[in-house]
Amino acid sequence: MRTDDDSWDIESSVGATALGVAAMRAAESRRPDALFHDPYAELLVTAVGSESWTRIARGEVEGLEAAATRAMGPIIGSLIARTCYFDAYFQDAAADGINQIVILAAGLDARAYRLEWPSGTTVFELDLPKVLEFKAIALADVQPAAERREVAVDLRQDWPTAMREHGFDPAVPTAWLVEGLLRYLPADAQDQLFENIVALSAPGSRIAIYRSGGSAPDPNRLREAESAGLDIRVDVGDLWYSDEGRSDPIDWFTSQGWTITRADPVEVLRGHGREVPEDAAAKMTTDTLFTARRPGGDSTR
Repeated sequence: MRTDDDSWDIESSVGATALGVAAMRAAESRRPDALFHDPYAELLVTAVGSESWTRIARGEVEGLEAAATRAMGPIIGSLIARTCYFDAYFQDAAADGINQIVILAAGLDARAYRLEWPSGTTVFELDLPKVLEFKAIALADVQPAAERREVAVDLRQDWPTAMREHGFDPAVPTAWLVEGLLRYLPADAQDQLFENIVALSAPGSRIAIYRSGGSAPDPNRLREAESAGLDIRVDVGDLWYSDEGRSDPIDWFTSQGWTITRADPVEVLRGHGREVPEDAAAKMTTDTLFTARRPGGDSTR
């Protein structure tokens, strides 16, 4: 169970969920009709040195996609949709002249490496020290496409000070990313996170957020992986905090005067030509995916 001061590396607790997400990005990248290509996802997963994770990342488990779909249902589709959406979000931000990027709880996100960034772009990645240390070692031979600054800090602590110490400038517009983070934070920590973001955001800043609205994957179904010889045990439901007393992110940023643009994960996928079964589409409608912009600044269109 979670505690207020718990920690983890890339193979345990919340860190292991980053491995699962990267493995799914690797699987999508192998598809002939892939909606995006993440050439670093497989590299990051296999760097763990786990036989099970390596087999998953390399597509060596027969029937894994079908088993994962049974166990995780619409979560996989939502992951693909949000990846496409956030990639486009950053491309739009760069086109609007925003060159200060912040990825909160970056995990195994490889956008600093795989996206095309204009000259002068700085990407700040925040996560726990052990997670960032693993990533730095795994990608030691890869050159990022922007200036990448690691900020090793717990988001439940004073991360704004750590950001400033690493050269973050609150006087210029920023593009923030909060991808799949919120349910791993207590309700009060979520609101504090939002307050810190607003305090650090110059006019013209924007933020993109994804929050799963469904229930956690059924751990009993996840254990089906064991029949394929995989030693993978991650109970996401044990890692999520309760929604009791939690603010709705869209309502919260609306109350601060930010302009909201909602997105539907189903329509994102269908807009890219990917079919979505009706039963999965119905469950994905509970997800929250949106961009919020702070008025003002030259970057606001």
